[in-house]
Amino acid sequence: MIGEFELIKKLTAILEDNSIGDDTAYINIDNKVSLNITCDAFLEDVHFLRRYPPESIGFKSISINVSDIVANGGKPLYSLISLMIPDDIDERFIERIYEGVKSASLFYNLKIVGGNISKSSKLGIDVFLIGEVDRFVSRAGANVGDDVVVSGTLGDSYAGFKLLTSKKQYEEYELRLIERHLRPTARIDYINHIRKYASASMDISDGLSSDLWHIAERSNVVIDIDLNKIPISRELRLYASKENLNPYDLALSGGEDYQLLFCQKKEHFNPFLDNTVIGQVVEKGKALVLVNGKELERTGFDHFKNRQ
Repeated sequence: MIGEFELIKKLTAILEDNSIGDDTAYINIDNKVSLNITCDAFLEDVHFLRRYPPESIGFKSISINVSDIVANGGKPLYSLISLMIPDDIDERFIERIYEGVKSASLFYNLKIVGGNISKSSKLGIDVFLIGEVDRFVSRAGANVGDDVVVSGTLGDSYAGFKLLTSKKQYEEYELRLIERHLRPTARIDYINHIRKYASASMDISDGLSSDLWHIAERSNVVIDIDLNKIPISRELRLYASKENLNPYDLALSGGEDYQLLFCQKKEHFNPFLDNTVIGQVVEKGKALVLVNGKELERTGFDHFKNRQ
């Protein structure tokens, strides 16, 4: 099987629709209503393990879709949920998943309006989400001279996943990393900023290295980033030091941070948000990502190459 992103390109070519290629799809109805919509499957042994707290499984299934909506400048409104349920799971476990779903829907102020239930060999949650958008911000609008910006810190979720699968007793900083993997929070606090100022935007779900390439290819630009400017949390530095790892490698390749990656004019930097300028768009006309002047390898998550 070819890689995930190569397959997406082939399927998109079959459909012959150049509008496909962002975190969400943009729909305008009679020049009156503008929506962005997305769907994302959340599957056992691919995206989560059954031994995870079921409430966190439910919460995260909503968060990852809200993150897509926000990344394109949308505000989440309504959701449909399809559950795939195996025979060997009890009713209370499913109820606890839905308690997490309800908690997320209240947190993001969105309404669950229906869905579907099906029998399956593995547990799965497929979420369809509708958002309202004033200005749709795609991956395709980056301009020469734009700053390349990320929200929050990167690499924490991957470290949390590694801790969950490698040990059972945790220090306090390790528990914070685990929380960032199990229960990520979509950056709804950035909605207005993305709508007003971002020229290109997406969320960081596959890993910064892959997602930088997504922006570069969709916008047909050269991006040059400074490795040392990538924001690293104190907790990740402690983890990396203890495990003799490079924290910047984790930030580039980890995935599932659900922070935002966006481009904007230099004058639009907002010092009141937890955002960091990590590089610039330096050339138009070809797709390339450089880190400290050298081509950046894509080392992020791929569904057909990575497994839990």
